[in-house]
Amino acid sequence: MTGRYYQTTPIYYVNDAPHVGTAYATVMADVLARWHRLVGDETFYLTGTDEHGLKILRAAELNGVSVAEWTDRTSARFVEAWKALEISNDDFLRTTEPRHYETVQKFMQAIYDNGYLYKGTYEGWYCVSCEVYYGQEELIGENLCPLHERPVEWFVEENWFFALSRFEERLLDFYEQHKDAIYPEARGNEALGIIRSGLRDISITRTSIDWGVPVPWDDGHVFYVWYDALVNYLSGIDYGRDEARFEKWWPAVHHLLAKDIVRFHCVWWPAMCMAAGIDPPRRWLITGYLLIGGKKMGKTAFNQVDPVELASDVGVEGLRHYLVRDFPLGNDGEFTYENLIERYNADLANNLGNLLARVATVVGSKCAGTGPPTQAREDSKLAAVAEEAVAAAAEAWASFAPHEALEATWRLIRAANAELEAVAPWKLEPGPAVDAVLGDALEVLRLVAVLVSPVLIRSAGVIWHRLGIGGSPDAPGNAGPDGVLAWGGYKGGTKVVKGEPLFPRRST
Repeated sequence: MTGRYYQTTPIYYVNDAPHVGTAYATVMADVLARWHRLVGDETFYLTGTDEHGLKILRAAELNGVSVAEWTDRTSARFVEAWKALEISNDDFLRTTEPRHYETVQKFMQAIYDNGYLYKGTYEGWYCVSCEVYYGQEELIGENLCPLHERPVEWFVEENWFFALSRFEERLLDFYEQHKDAIYPEARGNEALGIIRSGLRDISITRTSIDWGVPVPWDDGHVFYVWYDALVNYLSGIDYGRDEARFEKWWPAVHHLLAKDIVRFHCVWWPAMCMAAGIDPPRRWLITGYLLIGGKKMGKTAFNQVDPVELASDVGVEGLRHYLVRDFPLGNDGEFTYENLIERYNADLANNLGNLLARVATVVGSKCAGTGPPTQAREDSKLAAVAEEAVAAAAEAWASFAPHEALEATWRLIRAANAELEAVAPWKLEPGPAVDAVLGDALEVLRLVAVLVSPVLIRSAGVIWHRLGIGGSPDAPGNAGPDGVLAWGGYKGGTKVVKGEPLFPRRST
């Protein structure tokens, strides 16, 4: 193993079913985790559901069931959705689990023992959808939430407060020492702006509801849902229960989250970690929004798209490829079915699928179904292109730009298709010229199978086995220093299978 990599997603509220926006974050985290396994890093991938708070209580009431029944039912829908999208999470954590209660109480007790909590009364405007208090200056229109544009509610209750204001300088020092901690840089600047504008102490408990993790030192209080939810990243690695396991994975964590929760993750959360006496997280990866008609996709926006239904229509790999290829991490992007089909046809059917089909067909007709060996590097027109593509893809993956990694990979695929067109081996008699172009094309397919395996999970394996290669393209270490991405790995002599079209063309 070359290193250690801990990947998380935000945990998703169970007030409604998953949509393509939540699927995007989960798929993006998944491909990053898969790439790090491919490199050879020891990798742990955590996701889950956020099940406490007033919003969840009201969702259960609206549906006429108990909150326990509602959370069980809705959390299961996320588990099923991620299985359908072939998400490779190592753990799925629900915030209603006993292990999470134990971690939250021990973590918050450490903050209390270190003197960063005090009791008081809070009065303020509260957005139930956000589960957040807002200052009057943050509201828009007639007391509307700035994110959901819905009326906020006035709450007055006795709370425990976290002395966030005491961490301004420590947070600024931390980010000065870790300038790459937040990706992309613009989101890091946003977090710094929040800190430099002055931090106010914040409420961390509630007394108006009892659906939450109980505060161990004060009966009648439960932890405010954000402080419960953020701690899931520690619950998944056994903080407070298995010190050796916690130290193994912390702080080598990479939090992937949407841009609307930067304040909580990049300001509140590292301050909480400091207050509890542990290191802040290593890195935050901030996604943009998936938009429909220019509006953020969300559970309360009436523009939801069911990712499972979509995947059953266009295929899991078609959806995964579109989400990774067309929505660079950090940017907003407009989601349309038409663009999904266009990307599927252009990349998967016309380029990759076509390359595999035509190579297998010509190997069958000109080489009796047995693949010829790859040419030596100095004799091949594709070797330098392949080396550049492999290097560019690896650099892009390491830089949290999987869309650029896919573009580099498809440059290689297009180059191989262009070389086949130029030589037209189907028009030639069997011989050295045919063997040369086909051997190189088979090698390109071998390399591509490895490079696309974090995204095209099944098809990468299909390509690999149709080439007659043993093992698996996604084996740990395949993309590492001692891996299989050097030119010349396909030695020839294997039976090449044509098979059914890998990606049949789709119409809209």
